[in-house]
Amino acid sequence: MDETYIKVAGLDRYLYRAVDKYGNTVDFLLTKRRMKGSAQKFLNKAILNNGKPRVINKVEPIPQA
Repeated sequence: MDETYIKVAGLDRYLYRAVDKYGNTVDFLLTKRRMKGSAQKFLNKAILNNGKPRVINKVEPIPQA
């Protein structure tokens, strides 16, 4: 799963993407706010629809100065 923010019609939105091992988007979720609960539900849905992944990588964000 990949998380980033993008501008949609001039407004910031959070984009969550479930990607396969080749980097192809399997599913996505676009939200107004960054919410841990929504991200967890999205991940669970992606796993349910696409099968259990062999590995889940977690990357910590770079701290802003």
